[in-house]
Amino acid sequence: MVNIYTEHISGILGIEKRQVENTIGLLEGGCSIPFISRYRKEATGGLDETQISEIRDSLSKLIEVDSRRQVIINQIEKQGRMTEGLKTQINAAQKVTELEDIYLPYRPKKKTRGTAAKEKGLEKLAEIIFEQKESDPEKSAGNFLNKDVKNVEEAIRGARDIIAEWINEDKKARDSIRQIFEKEAVIKSEACRGRQEDGSKYRDYFDFEQELKKCPSHRLLAMRRGEKEEYLRVSIKVNKETAVKALEKIFVKGSNSSSEQVRIALADSCRRLLLPSIENEFARISKKNADMEAIKVFASNLRQLLMAPVLGSNRIMAIDPGFRTGCKVVLLNEQGDLITNETVFPNAPKNNREESEKLLKGLINEYGIEAVAIGNGTAGRETEEFVRGIDFAEKIPVFIVNESGASIYSASRAAREEFPDKDVTVRGAVSIGRRLMDPLAELVKIDPKNLGVGQYQHDVDQGELKKSLDMVVESCVNMVGVNLNTASRHLLMYISGLGPGLALSIVEYRKVKGPFKSRLELLEVPGLGEKAYEQCAGFLRIQDGTNPLDNSAVHPESYYIVEKMAGDLKMDVCSLLKDGAVRKRINLNDYMDEKTGLPTLEDIMNELEKPGRDPREKISIFEFRKGVNSIEDLKTGMMLPGIVTNITNFGAFVDIGIKQDGLVHISNISHDFVRDPAEVLMLHQEVRVKVLDVDRDRKRIQLSIKDAG
Repeated sequence: MVNIYTEHISGILGIEKRQVENTIGLLEGGCSIPFISRYRKEATGGLDETQISEIRDSLSKLIEVDSRRQVIINQIEKQGRMTEGLKTQINAAQKVTELEDIYLPYRPKKKTRGTAAKEKGLEKLAEIIFEQKESDPEKSAGNFLNKDVKNVEEAIRGARDIIAEWINEDKKARDSIRQIFEKEAVIKSEACRGRQEDGSKYRDYFDFEQELKKCPSHRLLAMRRGEKEEYLRVSIKVNKETAVKALEKIFVKGSNSSSEQVRIALADSCRRLLLPSIENEFARISKKNADMEAIKVFASNLRQLLMAPVLGSNRIMAIDPGFRTGCKVVLLNEQGDLITNETVFPNAPKNNREESEKLLKGLINEYGIEAVAIGNGTAGRETEEFVRGIDFAEKIPVFIVNESGASIYSASRAAREEFPDKDVTVRGAVSIGRRLMDPLAELVKIDPKNLGVGQYQHDVDQGELKKSLDMVVESCVNMVGVNLNTASRHLLMYISGLGPGLALSIVEYRKVKGPFKSRLELLEVPGLGEKAYEQCAGFLRIQDGTNPLDNSAVHPESYYIVEKMAGDLKMDVCSLLKDGAVRKRINLNDYMDEKTGLPTLEDIMNELEKPGRDPREKISIFEFRKGVNSIEDLKTGMMLPGIVTNITNFGAFVDIGIKQDGLVHISNISHDFVRDPAEVLMLHQEVRVKVLDVDRDRKRIQLSIKDAG
């Protein structure tokens, strides 16, 4: 079957058959996408993670279609109704919807008006009328009267019910109505009676309609959420007369009395069966498409969030701001371990600024703190201004850190296990500090849905969302690589070939045996076999280990190549890593063999140039406008600095230093046409914005980038 799938996928994706077949073989062999993309370029022809994912997803869909195809064949054969023509038709179907249309007449049904009429012996009469050769169907109907059919009118009505179901089950009819929906369908929403006041947030959709094909994903998801919460009624409609005329072209063959009965049955079928059925189908399809678009946006944002600039290993003071309960202060060492914690009260209502300043100065001096991280939640701006106003002995950089999801992490089992004797605010402060040092390592501990960068993430297909986001996290973690001796199990579980079980085994092994000295030692971890080692080793780093290549992205399977290069140059591997001039003398063609081609050799040389290099940028200091701490401080026309925190299809949200982010609608991003905000903006991008409008009641802020000059 792989050969059949290979050719089909190759045609769909425009990728060479050899590349597709090799990729499928690697996937079926248990290789992860990051591993295939990074270490099997010769086999795949250099396919990237996106292309490999497309091959995997296409394969999955084809297997799903074939699985459903076999179920349908088995069911029809059990009924004894399979014919060669029908089997050919089933085998030719390429989509699940095509298969379901073919199967519809054979699908077991609950009792319907049509089945009831058949039980009364009226199927033959329906056939006579449907052929439209009988000019006097009432006369024919007289032959079908019995104890269950009292008169001609009842017989004709029953025959029409049977015909209506035949039309509904006809593939041509369904395709014809689908075409009308594709071209003309309109999605409509209206307020549920008596729910207008409670559902005021949906007032834009109380009397709304738009062509379905032009309805953007965020709008459709908003309407469906309002429908789910019972504030809106949502429907997808086409012109009924257009639908009926399309069906008449297919089924009405003459102008006699039988044809008129078919016309009546057809209109009934259209109204009662076909239109509702196809509406439901398009409701599912449009929702699925909107889900996929929202998930795509979320995944793009998540990747940028996880790959955010890092401060790196520094001694950090992290502050979780607050008013009444004070600011929780934690001190972290270079590895992110908690040294100590305190609480200060520089803000209202206590305003103990002098005492707080003295304590913070003392802590910074005593522990050699190199940077301060302040959460951007409640009291964040007030706390930032207070800290920036302190005259420390040395200039200490102060960073505002997005704390979305920190409260969820602080109450999680993982946080309780690490800090069983600390309250949630202290755990939250630790998370804020670690986010500054290494956002990726900290954010993997939190469900991505709670990181504040989604678009209707709780409304989309949760299975598809998880699959997509897990893939993004896996891709980012493996792209960066992790320190084998310091990484948490939450980070390790995303490394290629590991997962939660092996990640925990590695952490437990470290506790007992101490730090790993070499990658080979991984094979001593209980449960970690050759296959898992092959998949994970290249993404795990060991600093100051026995082999300098263990702190690089060079895979152990390629160490022999580097060792041969060093030997040929009469030096050891350490010297080769340090001497760039010597490396330039290497001719890669001399090191090609059956397993290793130029793509891998070029990767090796790039890695030797900067072994273990972190692809992420270093973080820069950013300051919000002083005196703008809440929505009450905003005025129309203000020019403010801001940071992009979320990107959607309809615009971008910008943090301007208050509790609520403002929205830059897509039309206010640039004077040039913007098709997709993600094409011109990035998460964490520093921007200058103009305040266009402030709705304090609804806590909505409209901003513009294009008008900010």
